Amino acid sequence: MSNEIETPEKRRRGIYLLPNLITSAALFSGFYAIVAAIQNHFEAAAIAIFIAMILDGLDGRVARLTSSESAFGAEYDSLSDLISFGLAPALLMYQWSLSSLIETSNILGKIGWLAAFIYTAATALRLARFNTQVELEESKGYFQGLASPSAAALMAGFVWLGTDYQIEGSTLVIPALFITLASGFLMVSKVRYNSFKNFDLKDKVPFITIPMLIMLFVLIAIDPSQMIFLVFLIYAISGPILTLIELKKRRATRNL
Repeated sequence: MSNEIETPEKRRRGIYLLPNLITSAALFSGFYAIVAAIQNHFEAAAIAIFIAMILDGLDGRVARLTSSESAFGAEYDSLSDLISFGLAPALLMYQWSLSSLIETSNILGKIGWLAAFIYTAATALRLARFNTQVELEESKGYFQGLASPSAAALMAGFVWLGTDYQIEGSTLVIPALFITLASGFLMVSKVRYNSFKNFDLKDKVPFITIPMLIMLFVLIAIDPSQMIFLVFLIYAISGPILTLIELKKRRATRNL
């Protein structure tokens, strides 16, 4: 999720060109993903969503580096996120897989598009909650609920993986339905996810870190769809696991 949203004291009035230009590019990528999904160009749509993710991660950093944070930029960024990480992934998943449920029965067909709507609504709720709790999330170093770009990456990564292996979406409709609903639920849940806000590129790291990063890049280059989906799947699962571990620690502390 973009870091352009700042506390009310830091927000400025006015419109700054550079960060909002990047946000506009992210919005364009999200809109292109929708158009590509409608035209059944599913791989292109999935890649466009990932491009929107990269751009969304840049606009906030550029705004801070250039001291151009603004209330307008924060609101514009949220609206862009809703399109790129809410509507676009939901429509992509529906067009690729969930729409095939209508071939079984009208009721299942409704379940398909309702699942896509639930995901979109969950994204809107997640963004609204983040905007109202930005100070808390920034200071604690974790996200409450799965961030919308990560949820979108999980959705788009699944579609990209399926198309890359030439698997029909109708064949994977049950996993697609589960991923759609689970992603929506995790976004509005209170499950904690590491935001990596405290990660500083200037910090020293062990030597083994560099070869590991190089190996990760090589694996992604060999099979981008599989590795990217796997990374975001692990991240999505990590939240509930870490939350359960934290709850067990608290219970153990209370019983002492």
